[in-house]
Amino acid sequence: MNREQSKALGGILRGKRQALGYSTYQLAEAAGVQQSTVVRIERGEFAAPRPDKLARFADLLGLSLADVFAVAGYLVPGELPHFEAYLAAKYPCLPVVAIAELRHRFDEILAHHDLSIEYRLPLAKEPIGENSGGAA
Repeated sequence: MNREQSKALGGILRGKRQALGYSTYQLAEAAGVQQSTVVRIERGEFAAPRPDKLARFADLLGLSLADVFAVAGYLVPGELPHFEAYLAAKYPCLPVVAIAELRHRFDEILAHHDLSIEYRLPLAKEPIGENSGGAA
């Protein structure tokens, strides 16, 4: 994973954690890692974060494992990432606005063919802070 991919992965994890209102301490405790590990991954300081840690973060944050692994450059057997995650992983030079434009065009094609698919990322299954006892 290159530096841009590391930062993109960190941004996704940080954004979802913040959107859910969890602190780095809460996520670290729930995932069984040091708080500094969460901070370093969110900053994009790991070139190759361990897949088992990423899997725990994805599960706790309600993110698709295939999407998280795609951004990190890992593959999940039997699962494909969502459209945007695939494009970002396959074509890291694409700006965010280009990916949004492709998403829009894809939606137009679906509508033209009277098709509908669910592509939104799922919400967290249950708040990680309930049983973790971590401070906010």
